[in-house]
Parts: sequence; C-alpha cells; structure tokens
Amino acid sequence: MEIRFLGGVRTVTGACYYLSIDGIQMLIDCGIYQGENSDMINRAPFDFDASTIDYLFLTHAHIDHSGLIPKLFKEGFKGKIITTSATADLTEIMLYDSAHLQKKDAEWLTKKAFRAGKDFIYEPLYTPDDIKAVIPLFERVSYGEQRFLNKRLLCRFVDAGHILGSSTVEIIYQRGTEEKRVVFSGDIGKKGNPIINDPYYLGFADYIVMESTYGNRLHKNMQDTINEFVKAIKETFDRGGNVLIPAFAVGRTQDILYIMNKLIREGQLSEVDVYVDSPLAEAATKVYINHPECFDEETLVMLKEGKRGGIKLNFAESVEDSQRINNIKSGAVIIAGSGMCEGGRIRHHLKHNLWRSECSIIFTGFQAQGTLGRKIVDGAEAVKVLGEEIAVKAKVYTIGGFSAHADQKELLEWLGAFSNSPKVFIVHGEENVSLEFERIVRERFGYQTYVPKKGDAFEL
Repeated sequence: MEIRFLGGVRTVTGACYYLSIDGIQMLIDCGIYQGENSDMINRAPFDFDASTIDYLFLTHAHIDHSGLIPKLFKEGFKGKIITTSATADLTEIMLYDSAHLQKKDAEWLTKKAFRAGKDFIYEPLYTPDDIKAVIPLFERVSYGEQRFLNKRLLCRFVDAGHILGSSTVEIIYQRGTEEKRVVFSGDIGKKGNPIINDPYYLGFADYIVMESTYGNRLHKNMQDTINEFVKAIKETFDRGGNVLIPAFAVGRTQDILYIMNKLIREGQLSEVDVYVDSPLAEAATKVYINHPECFDEETLVMLKEGKRGGIKLNFAESVEDSQRINNIKSGAVIIAGSGMCEGGRIRHHLKHNLWRSECSIIFTGFQAQGTLGRKIVDGAEAVKVLGEEIAVKAKVYTIGGFSAHADQKELLEWLGAFSNSPKVFIVHGEENVSLEFERIVRERFGYQTYVPKKGDAFEL
C-alpha cells in the first residue's frame, strides 16, 4: 500500500490524496487551489497519470475538494467517482458554476492582455462540455453502505457532519485473516451544525488522514455567536448601513438562512430583507430541500410545522438583479459568494459598501492565506477589488462560531473515538496550525503522527 499527498497539505485548499492498494489506484478528493499563484498551480499537470486512476472518492462538494475533477477527466481519467447522492447533486451545480466563472475570468484576462499589447488568449481550465462528459462517472452510495471494489477491497462512507452529503471515507483491505483500514476524515463538522446531523465517530483504523483546519483554536459557543451576529445586524441597521456576508454558496448560505429564520421566529430579530446574490446558492438551496435524508431531527420538525414568519428572502437571479442591490443603501443583509471573496458577486458588493463606515462585513468562515477575505480580516486599510483600490471603512466582524468545521476540542474528540493507536497524517490546515495540532495529538494520545509536505509518499 502506498499513499501520496498531492494537495491540501500545509494549506487548506486543493485537497488531493493518492492511495494504491492491491493494484487499485485511487484518489481521495481532487480540489482546486485557492490563494496566491492559484492559476499557475491549478494549471500544472497532475503528479500522476490520470488514465490509470480507477476510483475517485469525493468526501464533499466544496470546490477545494472537487474543483479539478473536470481537469482530471480532460487528462484521461475514465474511472468511477464514488460519493453520496447529495454530494453528487451539489458537485454538479458547483462545477458548472466554476466553469462559468473561469470563462468570465479568461475573457477578462484576454482583454487585459490585448490592452497591454500581448497577443495571448487565456483558456479556462475546463468548460461545461467537460463537466457534461464527467457527470456519468458518478456513482452514488448511502451512508453506512459497504461498496466492494474487488474481492479484497471495499469502501464505506459515513456522515462527516460538515455540509449536506459530506463524508468520512473508510477504505478496508482484506487479505486472508488480515485487515487494514485507512480512514480519510474529509472536513469534520462541528456538533450542532444547522440542518444536518453531527459527525459519525468511527472506532478503529490503522491509518488516518485527518483535517486540521481549526486545530489550534476553539470556536465561540453558539449562543455567544448568535448574540454577536444579532448585535452586528442591529448596530449596522441603526447606523444606516448594509450587512455583507461573504459565504460559500453551498453549506454556509443555507446555514445562515436557517439561523436567521429561526431568530425571527423566536423574536430575536425583526423581519429582515435578505438578498442572496448567487445563482449557485439558489440552486444549492433547492438541492438541500431535495435531500431530507441528511437532515437532523430539529430541521425535520421545523419543516413539518411549516412556515410561521421569517426572513424576506430575495434571490438575485440575473446580473440586473445583482446590480439593483447596489442601489440599496441601508437595511439589507447581502449574502454572496465566494466565501473568501476570491470570486463571484461579493466583490461587486464590496466595491459599493466596503468604503462606507456605516456598513459591516461579517465573515462566518475560514479565510485562507493570500485571499482577499484574509487581507480584510487581517486589518488592511485598503484592498484591491476588481482592479480598484477600495478603502476598508466598514466594520469587520469575524464570527467563528458559524464555522461548519470542528474546532480543536471537537477534532480531538473525533480522533479520541478510535479504540486503537492509529498512525495519523495531519492535513488540510495552514502549516503552523497542522504542526501545532500534531504536537497536541502526540501529547494527548501518544500516536505516531506526520505532517506531510506536498509530494510526500509513504508505504503503509
């Protein structure tokens, strides 16, 4: 058995792990890289022959885990993509959205090159036709179902509690009376995430590839988070401004809508005009509605009770709808992608609101190094938005309790559920975070641990 770490190590984007067992070659995730030099990194050839990969196991739909699947297909992959039904549905709409954004970016870069006197045409990484061709390769599994890959090798997906359909993947290799289990955590959710169930705890593994996004910190408890969120909205409206929430279209947007509805129904907020400026978020919300098998008990009860007041929800479907939002000077909550402000329509709303001291921007998720969102969170006085220098005058809130990721305590609880002493590879965290989490794991459990670098390979 061999494992290679091709992305998502000492960083939180571009997850991609290679596993070879019994002549079967597998990938776990194939994500796009976000941050500095992302275009160069994403365009680089894969560190393997894509045509030799038999299976791709997809832990969840977020683009940093799924975004290079069409490129994998273009380079020769013709194997099977195994994932949950909800993840398959979400990934399809996310990939089409990614292709659309890449087309727009390529057109803009081409125009920019021509204006600079360079005769160069930028091509997107992939097109809708590439996505259409790769969709038939998806095979859907249910949580807990064992899928045999051959007579000695099987996989099982269990609920990771991160977003709709998210999974931890267990690969089991049986040889005679011997059995080896390799577990890929995916992104582990925190307990009490809205809508979906808590993460499932496995009990045994020989090897674990484990995320560490929040391995060095604790989230605020949910009540403190809710209080801060309500306070931020009320104070912004009192100042006569708008609230901007950069949010991932899949997962975070649905969570925020659910929470705001609940707050209004409980009387903690008055009716609020909420503008979701993301066609992807609208499509993802419809996918959520179509997968109640992933819902927790509280959500099922709320659906059964029906509507009893709530947010005044507006989806901006067209570019014209989006532009009209920019005419609203106060009293609006504007939710738009991307969550790290690296693309999507949030940039247009930042251009119109970030320089206004009466407005606020609420970050509810992790901001990777080098992203526009991280620069704002780190206190930049001005940032470049769509090529224009914009002053940062709006009040900036970072409300970590809304994160869909487990914090350090919950990561340790997840790992502590294993009854044996597995070897642990710590991935999907910024370098200093992964190294700190490794130290804590060694001190707490005494496990053999590694924080791999990109390209590292290990015999298991």
